[in-house]
Amino acid sequence: MKTTVIGGTGLIGSQLVAKLRDAGHEVVAASLSSGLDLLTGTGLDEALDGAHTVVNVSNSPTFDERSLAFFRTTVDNLLAAGERAGVRHQVALSIVGVDQVPGLDYYRAKVLQEDLLRGGPTPYSIVRATQFFEFMDSVISMTADDEAVRLPATPVQPIASAEVVAALADVAAAPPLNGILDVAGPDTFTLDELGRLTLAARKDERPVITDAGAGMFAAVPGSVLTAGPDARIAPTHYEDWLATSLNS
Repeated sequence: MKTTVIGGTGLIGSQLVAKLRDAGHEVVAASLSSGLDLLTGTGLDEALDGAHTVVNVSNSPTFDERSLAFFRTTVDNLLAAGERAGVRHQVALSIVGVDQVPGLDYYRAKVLQEDLLRGGPTPYSIVRATQFFEFMDSVISMTADDEAVRLPATPVQPIASAEVVAALADVAAAPPLNGILDVAGPDTFTLDELGRLTLAARKDERPVITDAGAGMFAAVPGSVLTAGPDARIAPTHYEDWLATSLNS
Protein backbone atom coordinates (compact mmCIF):
# COMPACT_ATOMS: atom_id res chain seq x y z
CA MET A 1 0.00 0.00 0.00
CA LYS A 2 1.45 3.32 -1.08
CA THR A 3 1.33 6.24 1.37
CA THR A 4 2.27 9.83 0.65
CA VAL A 5 3.37 11.93 3.61
CA ILE A 6 2.79 15.64 3.00
CA GLY A 7 5.42 17.52 4.99
CA GLY A 8 7.57 14.41 4.94
CA THR A 9 10.84 16.08 5.93
CA GLY A 10 9.78 17.84 9.16
CA LEU A 11 9.91 16.69 12.79
CA ILE A 12 6.85 14.45 12.48
CA GLY A 13 6.98 13.73 8.76
CA SER A 14 10.54 12.42 8.65
CA GLN A 15 9.90 10.05 11.55
CA LEU A 16 6.63 8.89 10.01
CA VAL A 17 8.24 8.15 6.65
CA ALA A 18 10.91 6.04 8.36
CA LYS A 19 8.38 4.20 10.54
CA LEU A 20 6.09 3.34 7.64
CA ARG A 21 9.01 2.16 5.51
CA ASP A 22 10.26 -0.01 8.37
CA ALA A 23 6.78 -1.58 8.44
CA GLY A 24 7.07 -2.47 4.75
CA HIS A 25 4.97 0.31 3.22
CA GLU A 26 5.82 2.11 0.01
CA VAL A 27 6.17 5.74 1.07
CA VAL A 28 6.64 9.05 -0.75
CA ALA A 29 7.98 11.95 1.33
CA ALA A 30 6.53 15.10 -0.25
CA SER A 31 7.68 18.59 0.72
CA LEU A 32 9.03 21.81 -0.72
CA SER A 33 12.44 20.15 -1.05
CA SER A 34 10.94 17.44 -3.27
CA GLY A 35 9.23 19.98 -5.53
CA LEU A 36 5.82 20.10 -3.86
CA ASP A 37 4.12 23.46 -3.40
CA LEU A 38 0.83 23.00 -1.56
CA LEU A 39 -0.22 26.60 -2.08
CA THR A 40 -0.06 26.44 -5.86
CA GLY A 41 -0.66 22.70 -6.19
CA THR A 42 2.60 22.23 -8.09
CA GLY A 43 3.85 18.67 -7.70
CA LEU A 44 0.71 17.34 -6.00
CA ASP A 45 -0.42 15.07 -8.82
CA GLU A 46 3.03 13.52 -9.03
CA ALA A 47 3.28 13.07 -5.25
CA LEU A 48 -0.14 11.40 -5.00
CA ASP A 49 0.13 9.21 -8.08
CA GLY A 50 -0.86 5.67 -7.05
CA ALA A 51 -1.26 6.57 -3.38
CA HIS A 52 -3.87 4.77 -1.31
CA THR A 53 -3.37 6.98 1.77
CA VAL A 54 -2.22 10.56 2.27
CA VAL A 55 -1.00 11.77 5.66
CA ASN A 56 -0.86 15.56 5.93
CA VAL A 57 1.55 16.81 8.59
CA SER A 58 2.38 20.06 6.82
CA ASN A 59 2.14 23.30 8.74
CA SER A 60 1.45 26.96 8.16
CA PRO A 61 4.56 29.17 8.07
CA THR A 62 2.77 31.64 10.36
CA PHE A 63 0.57 31.33 13.44
CA ASP A 64 -1.48 34.48 12.86
CA GLU A 65 -4.64 35.06 10.84
CA ARG A 66 -2.75 34.28 7.62
CA SER A 67 -2.76 30.63 8.68
CA LEU A 68 -6.49 30.51 7.85
CA ALA A 69 -5.81 31.24 4.18
CA PHE A 70 -2.92 28.76 4.18
CA PHE A 71 -5.03 25.86 5.39
CA ARG A 72 -8.01 26.71 3.21
CA THR A 73 -5.90 26.78 0.06
CA THR A 74 -3.67 23.81 0.83
CA VAL A 75 -6.45 21.50 2.00
CA ASP A 76 -8.60 22.38 -1.01
CA ASN A 77 -5.65 21.61 -3.29
CA LEU A 78 -4.82 18.38 -1.50
CA LEU A 79 -8.39 17.07 -1.53
CA ALA A 80 -8.85 17.87 -5.21
CA ALA A 81 -5.58 16.19 -6.14
CA GLY A 82 -6.46 13.22 -3.96
CA GLU A 83 -9.77 12.78 -5.72
CA ARG A 84 -8.04 12.90 -9.12
CA ALA A 85 -5.53 10.28 -7.96
CA GLY A 86 -8.11 7.96 -6.41
CA VAL A 87 -6.78 8.36 -2.86
CA ARG A 88 -8.90 6.31 -0.45
CA HIS A 89 -7.84 7.70 2.94
CA GLN A 90 -6.87 11.24 3.95
CA VAL A 91 -5.21 11.59 7.38
CA ALA A 92 -4.48 14.91 9.09
CA LEU A 93 -2.58 15.81 12.24
CA SER A 94 -4.33 18.32 14.49
CA ILE A 95 -4.36 19.44 18.13
CA VAL A 96 -6.26 18.19 21.18
CA GLY A 97 -8.84 20.80 22.19
CA VAL A 98 -8.32 22.81 19.01
CA ASP A 99 -12.03 23.54 18.60
CA GLN A 100 -12.27 25.06 22.09
CA VAL A 101 -9.75 27.90 21.69
CA PRO A 102 -11.41 30.49 19.44
CA GLY A 103 -9.08 33.20 20.74
CA LEU A 104 -6.10 31.83 18.79
CA ASP A 105 -5.97 32.43 15.03
CA TYR A 106 -3.85 29.34 14.46
CA TYR A 107 -6.27 27.08 16.32
CA ARG A 108 -9.18 28.49 14.32
CA ALA A 109 -7.16 27.70 11.19
CA LYS A 110 -6.67 24.10 12.30
CA VAL A 111 -10.42 23.80 12.94
CA LEU A 112 -10.95 25.01 9.37
CA GLN A 113 -8.54 22.32 8.17
CA GLU A 114 -10.54 19.67 10.03
CA ASP A 115 -13.86 20.98 8.71
CA LEU A 116 -12.63 20.95 5.10
CA LEU A 117 -11.41 17.39 5.52
CA ARG A 118 -14.76 16.26 6.96
CA GLY A 119 -16.62 17.88 4.10
CA GLY A 120 -14.27 16.51 1.45
CA PRO A 121 -14.81 13.67 -1.00
CA THR A 122 -12.52 11.10 0.65
CA PRO A 123 -12.83 9.00 3.83
CA TYR A 124 -10.65 10.58 6.50
CA SER A 125 -9.04 10.30 9.89
CA ILE A 126 -7.96 13.11 12.22
CA VAL A 127 -5.28 12.50 14.83
CA ARG A 128 -5.29 15.22 17.47
CA ALA A 129 -2.16 15.37 19.61
CA THR A 130 -1.24 17.37 22.68
CA GLN A 131 1.83 19.61 22.74
CA PHE A 132 5.10 17.92 21.78
CA PHE A 133 7.92 17.55 24.32
CA GLU A 134 10.28 18.90 21.65
CA PHE A 135 8.47 22.25 21.50
CA MET A 136 8.94 23.19 25.16
CA ASP A 137 12.12 25.17 24.51
CA SER A 138 10.29 27.24 21.89
CA VAL A 139 7.38 27.86 24.27
CA ILE A 140 9.82 29.09 26.92
CA SER A 141 11.70 31.32 24.50
CA MET A 142 8.53 33.14 23.40
CA THR A 143 8.04 34.72 26.83
CA ALA A 144 11.61 34.79 28.16
CA ASP A 145 14.26 37.43 28.63
CA ASP A 146 17.67 37.35 30.31
CA GLU A 147 16.11 37.70 33.75
CA ALA A 148 13.04 35.47 33.84
CA VAL A 149 10.51 33.36 31.97
CA ARG A 150 6.80 34.18 32.15
CA LEU A 151 4.28 31.40 31.59
CA PRO A 152 0.59 30.95 32.37
CA ALA A 153 -0.68 28.09 34.56
CA THR A 154 -2.42 26.50 31.58
CA PRO A 155 -2.87 22.73 32.04
CA VAL A 156 -1.10 20.69 29.34
CA GLN A 157 -0.49 16.98 28.78
CA PRO A 158 2.62 16.84 26.58
CA ILE A 159 3.70 13.92 24.43
CA ALA A 160 6.88 12.75 22.69
CA SER A 161 6.79 13.35 18.94
CA ALA A 162 7.79 9.71 18.37
CA GLU A 163 4.57 8.61 20.05
CA VAL A 164 2.50 10.93 17.89
CA VAL A 165 4.23 9.30 14.92
CA ALA A 166 3.33 5.83 16.22
CA ALA A 167 -0.35 6.82 16.40
CA LEU A 168 -0.28 8.33 12.92
CA ALA A 169 1.34 5.21 11.50
CA ASP A 170 -1.30 2.97 13.06
CA VAL A 171 -4.13 5.15 11.77
CA ALA A 172 -2.61 5.41 8.28
CA ALA A 173 -2.41 1.63 8.00
CA ALA A 174 -5.98 1.05 9.19
CA PRO A 175 -9.39 1.77 7.63
CA PRO A 176 -10.48 5.43 7.85
CA LEU A 177 -11.92 6.50 11.20
CA ASN A 178 -14.19 9.13 9.68
CA GLY A 179 -13.62 10.70 13.07
CA ILE A 180 -10.97 11.78 15.57
CA LEU A 181 -8.36 9.99 17.65
CA ASP A 182 -6.83 11.97 20.53
CA VAL A 183 -3.30 11.09 21.65
CA ALA A 184 -1.57 12.47 24.74
CA GLY A 185 1.25 11.89 27.17
CA PRO A 186 0.74 10.21 30.55
CA ASP A 187 1.11 13.27 32.80
CA THR A 188 -0.63 16.60 33.18
CA PHE A 189 1.30 19.72 34.20
CA THR A 190 0.59 23.40 34.33
CA LEU A 191 2.69 25.18 31.74
CA ASP A 192 4.58 27.21 34.33
CA GLU A 193 5.39 24.00 36.22
CA LEU A 194 6.64 22.42 33.01
CA GLY A 195 8.84 25.46 32.44
CA ARG A 196 10.41 25.10 35.86
CA LEU A 197 11.12 21.41 35.29
CA THR A 198 12.73 22.18 31.95
CA LEU A 199 14.91 25.03 33.19
CA ALA A 200 16.02 23.06 36.23
CA ALA A 201 17.05 20.11 34.08
CA ARG A 202 19.05 22.46 31.87
CA LYS A 203 20.62 24.12 34.93
CA ASP A 204 19.10 27.42 33.89
CA GLU A 205 18.63 29.49 37.05
CA ARG A 206 16.11 31.96 35.68
CA PRO A 207 12.84 31.94 37.65
CA VAL A 208 9.54 31.09 36.00
CA ILE A 209 6.96 33.73 36.88
CA THR A 210 3.35 32.61 36.67
CA ASP A 211 1.67 35.16 34.42
CA ALA A 212 -1.88 34.55 33.25
CA GLY A 213 -1.37 36.87 30.27
CA ALA A 214 1.94 35.56 28.95
CA GLY A 215 2.28 34.01 25.51
CA MET A 216 -0.15 32.32 23.14
CA PHE A 217 -1.34 29.79 25.72
CA ALA A 218 -2.79 32.60 27.82
CA ALA A 219 -5.80 32.47 25.49
CA VAL A 220 -6.53 28.84 26.35
CA PRO A 221 -9.53 28.37 28.67
CA GLY A 222 -9.46 25.78 31.46
CA SER A 223 -8.12 22.30 30.73
CA VAL A 224 -9.14 22.04 27.08
CA LEU A 225 -5.61 21.07 25.97
CA THR A 226 -5.67 17.91 28.08
CA ALA A 227 -7.00 14.59 26.84
CA GLY A 228 -10.40 13.11 27.53
CA PRO A 229 -11.18 9.57 28.70
CA ASP A 230 -11.12 8.04 25.21
CA ALA A 231 -7.65 9.25 24.29
CA ARG A 232 -4.73 7.00 23.43
CA ILE A 233 -2.22 7.60 26.24
CA ALA A 234 1.46 7.27 25.35
CA PRO A 235 3.87 5.76 27.90
CA THR A 236 6.82 8.17 27.95
CA HIS A 237 7.01 10.65 30.83
CA TYR A 238 8.34 14.14 30.14
CA GLU A 239 10.96 14.03 32.88
CA ASP A 240 12.34 10.72 31.57
CA TRP A 241 12.44 12.06 28.02
CA LEU A 242 14.10 15.26 29.22
CA ALA A 243 16.82 13.37 31.07
CA THR A 244 17.48 11.21 28.03
CA SER A 245 17.57 14.19 25.64
CA LEU A 246 20.09 15.99 27.85
CA ASN A 247 22.38 12.96 27.86
CA SER A 248 22.17 12.21 24.14
